[in-house]
Amino acid sequence: MSIIAILTAAIVISVLGLAFGALLGVTDRVFRTPSNPTADALRECLPGANCGACGYPGCDGYAVAVAEGKAPVGACAVGGAPCAAKMAAIMGVDAGETVRMVATVACQGSAEHCGDKGEYQGMTDCVAASLVNGGTKLCQYACLGLGTCERACPFDAIHIDPLKKIAVVDKEKCQGCKKCVAACPQHVLSMQPADRVVTVGCHNPEKGVALKEKCDRACIACEACVKACNFDAIVMENGVPKIDYQKCVGCMACADACPTGAMEAEFESRKEAYIDPSKCVGCTLCTKQCKFDAIEGALKQTHKVLGACTGCGLCAEKCPKHAITMRDRRAPRNKMDKVKKAAAPVKAPVKTPESGK
Repeated sequence: MSIIAILTAAIVISVLGLAFGALLGVTDRVFRTPSNPTADALRECLPGANCGACGYPGCDGYAVAVAEGKAPVGACAVGGAPCAAKMAAIMGVDAGETVRMVATVACQGSAEHCGDKGEYQGMTDCVAASLVNGGTKLCQYACLGLGTCERACPFDAIHIDPLKKIAVVDKEKCQGCKKCVAACPQHVLSMQPADRVVTVGCHNPEKGVALKEKCDRACIACEACVKACNFDAIVMENGVPKIDYQKCVGCMACADACPTGAMEAEFESRKEAYIDPSKCVGCTLCTKQCKFDAIEGALKQTHKVLGACTGCGLCAEKCPKHAITMRDRRAPRNKMDKVKKAAAPVKAPVKTPESGK
């Protein structure tokens, strides 16, 4: 190829480049979307996960929606309270209380508790397995443990336990994006407050002790948890207990009462009340507040906490002298160690002329 041909090609390419550059410049000026400084500032507050948990197409879409007043400032699950506070300052509104939510597994159907229907040799995918005879487990509502949720999580916060073969959530890593919840075909996963200490470890709506043949940790809808809760925080919904975490105080009495272990509780974190004898004036207010008969003591005498204490903290909250504190338990709760109430006196029969007595 001659030098003239090479130079001609270079000149043509340069001219075309300049022409297209000018065309792009004109197009940008004609079709440019006006910048929204507020949306840009809000976008800088967001973590950039683009998970969609807020309900909008990525962080950019959410920032624009907040700037236009179409979305609240606290909808970013990944950013949490710090992000909400920054966005609220930009918008000049109150951020309100932000409750951090994390994914929770409502199933304890590991190999030792729930048997398999047979040997599964299909795709390593929960959706595929759920289409084969209602899943691989005897309980058709059980976690199949094939990792669909694990692969859906962008934060490495959920894994399949290699021994139990069910999903386990790392609460510290979970960002509440709900992608695992959407991916689970068994509906085993749901969102709950990160600070909760009690959860329902079963979502099988069937009833009766026959469920124990499928899984010995299944909820049998006996309602023992509902009766044990002194704070009206549990109701039965579709045959399964549902906890109202705004009412739940974390006393774990429901888990104490559950006969199958379907109610899971972090017993290792359970507290107990302690009454400082140097501060207690014997006002008996704590004994009246205690819903578990776990505080004894007469008027103007130092009170004592018994083993039935659940660590709910209601007595410490109500003590006018701040004589009660919550401390780590020295021994497991003994629900039988409570105040012995005197039996009601038997009334003598009323004498009447007709009886002659």
